[in-house]
Amino acid sequence: MSQRFRTTAQDPASAARTGVLETPHGEVETPAFMPVASQGTVKAMTHALVEGLGAQIILLNSYHLSLRPGVETIEAMGGLHSFIGWPKPILTDSGGFQIYSLSPLVRISDDGVRFASHLDGSKIFLTPEDVVDLQVRMGTDILMCLDHFPSYPYSEEQMAEAVRLTTVWARRSRTRFARYDSRQHLWGISQGGIHWDLRRRSIESLIEMDFSGYAYGGLGIGEPKTELFEVLEKGHALLPADRPRYLMGMGYVEDVFEAVERGVDLFDCVLPTRNARNGTLFTSRGRVAIKNLKYARDPRPLDEACGCYTCRNFSRAYLRHLFERQEMSSAILNTIHNLHFYLDIFRRIRHAIHSNSFSILKKSIASNETTKEETT
Repeated sequence: MSQRFRTTAQDPASAARTGVLETPHGEVETPAFMPVASQGTVKAMTHALVEGLGAQIILLNSYHLSLRPGVETIEAMGGLHSFIGWPKPILTDSGGFQIYSLSPLVRISDDGVRFASHLDGSKIFLTPEDVVDLQVRMGTDILMCLDHFPSYPYSEEQMAEAVRLTTVWARRSRTRFARYDSRQHLWGISQGGIHWDLRRRSIESLIEMDFSGYAYGGLGIGEPKTELFEVLEKGHALLPADRPRYLMGMGYVEDVFEAVERGVDLFDCVLPTRNARNGTLFTSRGRVAIKNLKYARDPRPLDEACGCYTCRNFSRAYLRHLFERQEMSSAILNTIHNLHFYLDIFRRIRHAIHSNSFSILKKSIASNETTKEETT
């Protein structure tokens, strides 16, 4: 498989690195954060706003889009990029998380996944090959294989079966994708939870299949963080250096730094956008719950260290007023800020790795306690 990822800088004190990921719709500088746009849009945002904040790539959900509007409609409109009007790279999730989150509706076998649509209850059966075909037809840049993982806490036997099934599906996905003459990427997803022997078995099997990228799946669902980070550290030593690594669904700032330190290149999470709509905002001095009465007459910007549109133009008092009144502009302004905060963190991470100051930045961010509530 031709090389479509290259490392551009390496932190001398850790596995943190910067790189360039080449896709059919442009390059992505890593480490990078993908705003979640499951239905073809980042909630409360236009694409122009998302692009203006510096997003290089967004994540869409092929499961949801295959139900509505359907792959036939997307094809008729010229593919995902044309249909949603987004010119940059797109990664589509395979639906593995929906197997996890919709588990009461799902029946799993070696053949594939049988489930009832969460929309109307209609019966659906998807094979690993179907999932590849859907994503190829949609025209996404990076396709993810169908995978499976149990909810936490899980037994070793449950996880061993998840690894076996994910490996079987990955091999079938790789074979199916090989039929296409395509510049798209197909990435494999490792499973195994925090059981290193199982995770190693999964990673080694995927490496043998020669995917163009590798993801850590089934993490961040309740397991101890120390064991999670140990998996990433051991995984770094095993995965090929010329392929990107993607940690699926994890986005707390302190976790991002730990993962980047262990060689992870790509992230996604609903945290900044969902929290924005719920009135929880991230600042350089900690979290702000904007609904709190103490902000009712607070003339300060949300974050005096932030240069986003929201912080340049509006007071905490006004943002609280919008949230209390359930105005649509509350979700918009809050999301602009939270996405700017996250994307700026990643810009600073890339700069710090290039300038050999990653550890300094990590300590600086940690001292600000961005995930704790602001005390002043």
